[in-house]
Amino acid sequence: MSIMMKCFKAKNKKIEGSTSDNKRNPISKKWSLLSGKKNWDNLLEPLDLDLRRYIIHYGEMAQATYDTFNSEQASKYAGSSRYAKKNLFSKVGIENGNPFKYRVTKYLYATSSINVPEAFIVRSMSREAWSKESNWMGYVGVATEEGKTALGRRDIVVAWRGTVRTLEWINDFEFVLVSAPRVFGEEIDDHEAKVHGGWYSIYTSDDLKSPFNKTSVRDQVLGEVRRLVEQYKNEEISITITGHSLGAAIATLNAVDIVTNGYNKPINQPNKACPVTAFVFASPRVGDPKFKEIFEGHKDLHALRVRNALDVVPGYPLVGYSEVGRELAIDTSKSQYLKSPGSLTTWHTLEAYMHGVAGTQGSKGGFKLETNRDIALVNKHIDGLKDEYLVPISWWCEKNKGMIQQVDGSWVLMDHEVDDFDEVDDFDA
Repeated sequence: MSIMMKCFKAKNKKIEGSTSDNKRNPISKKWSLLSGKKNWDNLLEPLDLDLRRYIIHYGEMAQATYDTFNSEQASKYAGSSRYAKKNLFSKVGIENGNPFKYRVTKYLYATSSINVPEAFIVRSMSREAWSKESNWMGYVGVATEEGKTALGRRDIVVAWRGTVRTLEWINDFEFVLVSAPRVFGEEIDDHEAKVHGGWYSIYTSDDLKSPFNKTSVRDQVLGEVRRLVEQYKNEEISITITGHSLGAAIATLNAVDIVTNGYNKPINQPNKACPVTAFVFASPRVGDPKFKEIFEGHKDLHALRVRNALDVVPGYPLVGYSEVGRELAIDTSKSQYLKSPGSLTTWHTLEAYMHGVAGTQGSKGGFKLETNRDIALVNKHIDGLKDEYLVPISWWCEKNKGMIQQVDGSWVLMDHEVDDFDEVDDFDA
């Protein structure tokens, strides 16, 4: 009975917090500060309540990329999004009770011209695979009218997917620095910025054999950002980029690319640059000290890196790389809700990161949930919560793994909603 009462009290606390948070909602009035206008001074220690909500909001946008991604290699749609653009936010459970409304405007597809670990590019075993070369990599979205009111401006969001396998890729990857001419121009000298070769390849590679990557994911995302900036150029706009793990690295590269090459400005209004902010979780390092210098030299560009104390990924690569932006340190090992001591996976997963943001007490120490974050979400893809909370392990899954019974009694794998690539001719045009 005591265990059940504990769970009941935790849920009651969450519901009360949700009501209180929604009544406050001053985010629309101070969004520019929350997006780093003053580099988050006086907001990180102690962690501002509105900034907690704000970081979690963008964390959920990144989590959506995991929750829709089809990693079932038996499916001919392995490596794609299960859900169509119009249904994404409702299907991944971040629409109900959320005042920050967006609509997805474009899905993003990536490939790589160099060999990368299987954790990055998931391939179907089916001879009828939707693609042998490409993977779904994320999306671009924009705030609706309702979302604009709650957020205080028209926010353009870009969310990048991370890896969906274990962390073994850390040991399998070569952390080689390369030039980035697609981002920083063609000048070659001893002082040019260099970035991780794997991140750069995924971001800039195209493949004429793939109808989804006749252009690189870089060209796809920049084209859509430019279109939206032009569409809403008479409004107050922001661009927010988010990602976790590999997705955090790509988000960092994407953010500096947008500002360096002026995609945050309307074509005929070069003096009307909108702010670009990257909220990244568990990010490996992206570039060398010159990359850091360029990144932090842009006045319209800000980055907040969330780092869990025991997570090993933010410490990679070990040599020759520099971190960018401000860091928010959390420590999920202090949470009374999680199993101790945890594991490489539980320290790294994005849902655990958001749990940490919801409860971190900074240098004061300890852990206390300060905002409405259901602890059940921690176990969405892992075994992280203590058993006493009675939440199933890895509970996020398609019913029957997408197997649907037909009228004749047979079962067929049907795990994909009709969307972009079901009309391949559109990509061939």
